[in-house]
Amino acid sequence: MRNFLRTAPAAALLILASSAFAQPPDWYRQREERFRDEHWRARLFTEVKEDLNHVQSATSAFRVGDEYRLVRTKEELGELQADLEGHRYNEPKLDEVIATLQKVVADNRMPPRDREVLNDDLRHLRDYREHHEGWGR
Repeated sequence: MRNFLRTAPAAALLILASSAFAQPPDWYRQREERFRDEHWRARLFTEVKEDLNHVQSATSAFRVGDEYRLVRTKEELGELQADLEGHRYNEPKLDEVIATLQKVVADNRMPPRDREVLNDDLRHLRDYREHHEGWGR
């Protein structure tokens, strides 16, 4: 009986840990759902900011440079959104957002899956730059 009392908690912990790793992360599944149809186009910048927030919260043990690049990208994105809400297309600002996001992808420590998400955002932003006139309609 004593042996059982010692091994049961360890076994339970092992079972719980293995089941947690076996389940796909909800955030990634939710992101896939958000990008399933074409409605995301009208929310592109909000979606990119959501992805940056996820990377920032999910990445542990930031280096100072990692945190700076994420914050800077979100600031640039906010400035771009403000211009667009004022009906001003600002391609140089969009290029700055793309450049700062590219630095995050290239230089920050993050899991490969998060890097894929941000690379996907880069593709969407570049596509927006090329086709912004009819975007989201």
